[in-house]
Amino acid sequence: MTAQGAPSTFRGEAEATLAFAIAGGVGALVGLIVFWGRPSPLWSGWSVGAVAAIAAGALALIAAYVAYWRSRYAPAQQWRLSIPSWKFILDSTVVAVVHAALVMIVTVALFVVLQRAFTGLLADAFLAAVSIGLAAGLSAYWTSISCQTITTQRMSTLLVAYMLMSVFASMLTVSDPLWWEYHFSQLGSFGDGSASLFNITLIVAGGMVVAFSVYIGRDLQLAVDQGLLTRKKTPRTVATLFVIMGIMLAGVGAVPVPVSEPLHVAFASGMFAVFIGMLIAARRLFDGLPYTVHIITWIFLAAIALTVVLFWPIGYCNLTALELVAFGLIFGWIVVFIRFETASRESATVAPATND
Repeated sequence: MTAQGAPSTFRGEAEATLAFAIAGGVGALVGLIVFWGRPSPLWSGWSVGAVAAIAAGALALIAAYVAYWRSRYAPAQQWRLSIPSWKFILDSTVVAVVHAALVMIVTVALFVVLQRAFTGLLADAFLAAVSIGLAAGLSAYWTSISCQTITTQRMSTLLVAYMLMSVFASMLTVSDPLWWEYHFSQLGSFGDGSASLFNITLIVAGGMVVAFSVYIGRDLQLAVDQGLLTRKKTPRTVATLFVIMGIMLAGVGAVPVPVSEPLHVAFASGMFAVFIGMLIAARRLFDGLPYTVHIITWIFLAAIALTVVLFWPIGYCNLTALELVAFGLIFGWIVVFIRFETASRESATVAPATND
């Protein structure tokens, strides 16, 4: 196994290093051109950090597409060759966009910290070129490595990381500091850049949940083939539920409250209802998985019920807290469930070899 996997690993590392070199060179060239003869702060409006974030995001987007496209031919990823073209296009697009968004947010945060650490520093063209080149190169390298080895666990982790970082960015830049007194969706209601970021985040996250359905459906089918799951319809049923939740999550961002509050509420409530329904039916859907999975599911259900009671009738928390906790529990359960389901399949695969 190691001998067979070595060439593929070496090729992946080589391609990621090449992505680093190309993106770093392009980023450095952009820095020289933009800031030649014009000293600029590390972060403040149109600055070195702003150009670095744009360059890192654009080049990471390209690196993600290339790496994700080529990785289909790797031994562990060849199953993706059989999925419909539209699903693969959606899959690759949301994966690329999420990687680009993550590296842009991290790049901005890094340059904000550097600006505060080096107060008053003005970067010349050479320093700007080096900074932008490194940001773009490292972003392309990480993106290439990440997209070469996409798994269900990695997809779920990327989804949660993207949601957390983007939503926190919206919170930090929102124009009304008292937004939390209303509801979570208030972040997308102001018609400014912060609101656009929030709404786009939900749309992209919805697309990623739809793409994620392909992975979780395949994992559950493997569990059926191994005899872990007793219901043969579970993979298709769960994948369909994730598609519905993804579409509704995207709808929440596509139709903010100022556009149509009833439709916005319908999308949000529908997604939550589908998720609750899946948890309630989990004992039957996932029959055959270790009982720990069902206990954890019941704990998540109890946590949701407790949060709802604290909102009404007790009135301890407001609607924003209820929505934040609900979103956290939805994505938290997805991550935990995927880890347990994967561990169950791997244990079932190793067990026969151990007994022999």
